[in-house]
Amino acid sequence: MNTNTKQIFYLLVLILILSSCSSTRKGSTRFDDSSSPYVKEQPKPVVKAKEEPLVSKPATKTEPVVVREEKVKAVDIRGTETIFRYYVIIGSFQVVENARNFRTQLIKESFTPVILHSEIGFYRVSVGSFNDELAARERIAQIRTNYSKYSDVWLLVRKN
Repeated sequence: MNTNTKQIFYLLVLILILSSCSSTRKGSTRFDDSSSPYVKEQPKPVVKAKEEPLVSKPATKTEPVVVREEKVKAVDIRGTETIFRYYVIIGSFQVVENARNFRTQLIKESFTPVILHSEIGFYRVSVGSFNDELAARERIAQIRTNYSKYSDVWLLVRKN
């Protein structure tokens, strides 16, 4: 066989192979066709109109609690400072005056806030101090339930 004959032979074999392949034939069915007996049609989701206005929902006590560990010391404490292991933090500020203004607002809302200065330079406003972690987490859940605007309250663990 000469080279032209070999080329024609290989070309015919290639055409035969391609023509026998079901995925290249016109009109072949694919598995993702809706007419395929192997594909079950998924029901379309039903979209219901919301009756509530689109407002961010308050956090629930089941949402995870952010926990950070920092060295802190109390600001504006006269006399001896009681040291606790866990603090419920409701606000963080870089400027102490902003933390003091927030503390004043919280006092009006019946909280007993304390300002802590962290090792990284932030002024943390705490509304609960505990030596028991479970009690601190319960306070966080209570705040999230009763004060939706403070749903981002978190737990600070004091470093020794």
